[in-house]
Amino acid sequence: MSIFFEFARRNLGRHKFRSVLAVVGIVIGVLALTALGILGNSIRLSVTEQLYLVGNELVVFPHGEPLISEKNFKTLERVADAIPVNSQADRAVLGSETGAVMIYGMRATDLPKLLDIADGQFFKHGSLNCVVGASLAAEYDLRVGERIIIREQKPRIVGILKERGIGFDINPDNAIIISEKLFSTLYEPEGYDFVIVRVEDIDKVEAVKEEIENRLNKKEEVVSVMEMKMIVESLKEFFRMVSVFLLGIGSISLAVAGVSILNVMMMSTVERTKEIGVMRAIGTSRRGILLMFLYESLILGAVGGVLGAMLGFGVGYLIDVWILGKASYLFTPSSVAYVFVGIAFGVGTSVFSGLYPAWRASRLKPIEALRFE
Repeated sequence: MSIFFEFARRNLGRHKFRSVLAVVGIVIGVLALTALGILGNSIRLSVTEQLYLVGNELVVFPHGEPLISEKNFKTLERVADAIPVNSQADRAVLGSETGAVMIYGMRATDLPKLLDIADGQFFKHGSLNCVVGASLAAEYDLRVGERIIIREQKPRIVGILKERGIGFDINPDNAIIISEKLFSTLYEPEGYDFVIVRVEDIDKVEAVKEEIENRLNKKEEVVSVMEMKMIVESLKEFFRMVSVFLLGIGSISLAVAGVSILNVMMMSTVERTKEIGVMRAIGTSRRGILLMFLYESLILGAVGGVLGAMLGFGVGYLIDVWILGKASYLFTPSSVAYVFVGIAFGVGTSVFSGLYPAWRASRLKPIEALRFE
């Protein structure tokens, strides 16, 4: 077998330019497959990582009534850890500008359960101060210690939150969060807009949801319960499909490269018909001819696959940094696996494309091959 491998290597070297073009085709295909696979996987990991932080939450909304009453909230507290939230869209004076913002009213003790502070601190119980989201602070150049104006009130910013991203419970990045006391002064609510219920064991989320519905919706439906875990799983499946779609796009490039190799190998078969006739005449078996041509495809696929996967990993790094702002997901096992998937697909496509030309070369009859012009 080693001599047939040497023949294959020699034959590729005799037509360097054509061989290089075939390798470039494989490189482009594997690069696209690897880079797009890494991108899709990184997006999926990024989204699911953020959403799994709230995977153990239920969000309870009023049904048929504008707000959740204090009585119903007390019932929720007896079931699990319940966080009441009021929300109001309003305009506020932020620095030297006026803008529309979302304002949340929350208890001081609940803030550390959902949010993290980037600068400053959370406000204390009954405080007339506030904390602001990272995106809002960046947009209006807000700093800890400054005052903002909401209607007639002038709360002081005591903390700027860490960026959290879009959620299904609250969206704090572009919001102002104030205490229940200050919210009541501004808007005088008679209940809560929604309640976030946190379950310690994520496996008990379904049971807690059923208990809430049994307690509050026994006679009539007064609340709607949204299960975050189901939404997380649905989004995870969606982004898995996105990853498959991106892989499909990359596979098109690889299929084009396969056609290129098929063309190269067919041309090689025609050009070397007499050579194949001589080899068969001196006793070379059909299996030997088949191996020689398959080795050529294998070499093209291996070289193109390795180069394409390495370049794809580099391109994946650049895309992750550009789109996600970081490359931490690049080194996860599921992302690194796409390097080996790319190499495997490159080699597989190349060998598959070379099967027919190799079979055709092995089936040439010695006499007819020697007479070929």
